Amino acid sequence: MESHEVLKEAFESPNTSPKEIASDLGVSLSLVYKWAQPNSETGSGSRNPLDRIDTLMRLTGHTGIAEWMCRRAGGYFVRNPKSTCEQGYQVVPATHTIVQQFAGLLDVVSRAAEDNTITPDESADIRVVWDTLKSYCEGFVRCCEEGDFEQIQKDLDIS
Repeated sequence: MESHEVLKEAFESPNTSPKEIASDLGVSLSLVYKWAQPNSETGSGSRNPLDRIDTLMRLTGHTGIAEWMCRRAGGYFVRNPKSTCEQGYQVVPATHTIVQQFAGLLDVVSRAAEDNTITPDESADIRVVWDTLKSYCEGFVRCCEEGDFEQIQKDLDIS
């Protein structure tokens, strides 16, 4: 989804209106509407705040900007791993690894909760294991999307 499409969808939210947004940001209503249009050579659209944030992150190479935005939205930023997908990607071993990592997460959580409380250090440990699991699962999904599906099917048919 393009940035202008995200903004257009956000402006259609019943919680606010482009007029309120323009007033609160101290910009013209026409500029707010232009943010929700594709930026083109014909003059429609305008470089919007999302495009500026994207440029700022690209120029600085600092993920702290995305991390801050995610926290402000009530979430948490986890970088997607680079794809390491190769021909003949083995689904079953990768699936087994996901199950093992999930079991590792459950182990860390259950050990931390044994005394019916979770300390800040235990919480940090849980976060590390959880983020590793999310990252690995994202890598798995990306390999599935980019992978050699014929080989995967052959592997499944042999079993």
